Amino acid sequence: MEYVIVKWLHILSSTFLFGTGIGSAWYLLFAVISRNVAAIAVVTRIVVIADWLFTGTTMIAQPATGFYLIHLAGYPMHSAWIMYSIGLFVLAALCWFPVVWLQMRLRDLSAAAASAGTPLPPAFWRYFKGWIILGIPAFFAFLGVFYLMVAKPM
Repeated sequence: MEYVIVKWLHILSSTFLFGTGIGSAWYLLFAVISRNVAAIAVVTRIVVIADWLFTGTTMIAQPATGFYLIHLAGYPMHSAWIMYSIGLFVLAALCWFPVVWLQMRLRDLSAAAASAGTPLPPAFWRYFKGWIILGIPAFFAFLGVFYLMVAKPM
């Protein structure tokens, strides 16, 4: 039963991780496309909270439950699919850390612009471009991890 519970926690946390990421990206992207500064300020504030609350905790839960599942199932740690999964997860994490920083800058800049009734400053657009550039490899890295978790190719 322990294996089933740990696997359930692993799948549940991966759902929160990927779901929060894709949902946050969707809402932030379309808020920015709207160019409504007040809406952008609200969405970026909520995205930062969601990222810390859901993504942050699952970035810890995923490897913890994953390594424990490897142990419980008796998979060799050096299996190619495990090594690729770890590599892709690390790539996504390396993208996520600066993305969180960028989101906090986007939040602060949009809140200041909304308060002052001014357009978004050029720095906002530079940070937003970086957010997109880092989000793309993280998205595809997680798709790869999902495939490897399910297929476990030997």
